[in-house]
Amino acid sequence: MSGLPENGPDLNRLARDRFERPLPKRFYKTVAVEEGEGGYRLTLDGRPVRTPLKNRLDMPSRALADAVAGEWDAQGETIDPAAMPLTRLANTALDRVAPDPGRIVGEIADYAGTDLLCYRADAPDGLVERQNAVWDPLLSWGARAIGARFVATVGIVHQPQPDASLQAVRDHLMARDAFTLTSIHNATTLTGSAIVALALEAGEIAPDEAWAAAHVDEDWQIGLWGRDAEAEARRAARQVEFDAAARLLALLAEG
Repeated sequence: MSGLPENGPDLNRLARDRFERPLPKRFYKTVAVEEGEGGYRLTLDGRPVRTPLKNRLDMPSRALADAVAGEWDAQGETIDPAAMPLTRLANTALDRVAPDPGRIVGEIADYAGTDLLCYRADAPDGLVERQNAVWDPLLSWGARAIGARFVATVGIVHQPQPDASLQAVRDHLMARDAFTLTSIHNATTLTGSAIVALALEAGEIAPDEAWAAAHVDEDWQIGLWGRDAEAEARRAARQVEFDAAARLLALLAEG
């Protein structure tokens, strides 16, 4: 999902096929950032970079543009799209989110309707106390900062959330730009909690706190039964993507 210069190779396809064919050769020498009407533009050998859907890779933040440029500049003899998470997120924002932000807002609100933080254990006491200690302050923040009051329940039976709360989430999100929505959406899907993602975007919690909040149950089980290598590998891969989403939010805030 990396960008491409005009008439350049389709790195989105190459990212999907990276295990089936060799990585593409680096086809540029210089990487630069230029300020323009659309924000900050990435150029390779002086040519504007385009996304897989041919949108110009224009970014609203100089800090983000410099970080994306750093990903391209860090490539060696070949280009590895897997090593360019910010580029992939920027392309997603421009190609998938910007044309229809309402769809992404709806998806995040759907997650809020079944948010991880609203489904609690009834035993053992230690887990119950841990969930309450970590999750209750986040629910309180959502009610205070967004006007979204969520109802927690014990067990896994679906607990409908107030329509007014879900609408408050939608209203809050509709004021966000495509890049911010992309980060919030990724953080939501990776944690299972729109509330955690929104608190992260607002700076209410740090990235490591957000990731830990999403894994209270899992970490409790690890404490009881020990670690599983395959599960740890899957979690580590998800955390790489989560960290990229969190970094994108931080770069956008820098301006």
